[in-house]
Amino acid sequence: MWGKTMRARHLIDHASFGPDALKVIGDAFDAAWAEIAGWFGTDPLVIEAARLRLADAVLSVASEHGHEVEALKRAALQRMEQLHQTTSRWQRQHGIPQGGADSKSHRKMVCICGR
Repeated sequence: MWGKTMRARHLIDHASFGPDALKVIGDAFDAAWAEIAGWFGTDPLVIEAARLRLADAVLSVASEHGHEVEALKRAALQRMEQLHQTTSRWQRQHGIPQGGADSKSHRKMVCICGR
């Protein structure tokens, strides 16, 4: 089961940052995931995809916001929302249906990110 549930955390733990920064990044990832985990249902593939997106988001903003857990968590959630909006726009442009849990998670991401 390690491959299914730990890939996102592995990305963070092995990123090219010093040990202090990795601690903050890992804590921010865990805090952000705790806040949004319930939005992605129970499908392990959906959960893992969301965790990987969050890991990418945390790492993409870590250099700018990587000194404080809360600031990094908020920046990562905002980055995740930006990525979600871009994906949703692309899906609409290409006629791909939206809805279900993804729609619910979008409303919650908008709420938490203040948009």
